[in-house]
Amino acid sequence: MRATRDISDRADLDVLLRRFYTAAFADPLIGPFFTEIAGTDLEAHLPRIGDFWERALFRTADYGRDAFAPHAAIHSARPLTAAHFGRWVQLWHASVDGLHRGPRADRAKAQGERVALALLRRLAGPDASTGGTGGGFVPLSALRLRTAA
Repeated sequence: MRATRDISDRADLDVLLRRFYTAAFADPLIGPFFTEIAGTDLEAHLPRIGDFWERALFRTADYGRDAFAPHAAIHSARPLTAAHFGRWVQLWHASVDGLHRGPRADRAKAQGERVALALLRRLAGPDASTGGTGGGFVPLSALRLRTAA
């Protein structure tokens, strides 16, 4: 499938989020945080995270949940690092780029970077090493990337 259009509605988000979380759950670096530590039920998670992204991109959904608390609980069980958040960003970018091109797709990627960095800094402290020079981005160069099959 060639990405040719922007993210236009909730249906697009639902497809994107299913694609992303399918990859994230299967990923050897971050998958265990979802499957083993948090025990995330994908079918229950998708509508909630869809509300988050719909609010972020379209301002049409209510999202009043505390996004930090579940990450703090996971972090207390097994520390989340810049490499984990960087891998999340990498998979998020690949998922968005595989389906969409345009201003909302760009905003989704930038928002993902901001969220990842904000969570990392709240969990590990404001001086958390991101392996880079700052600028609101968890650099992917800090990661050991696996090759796509």
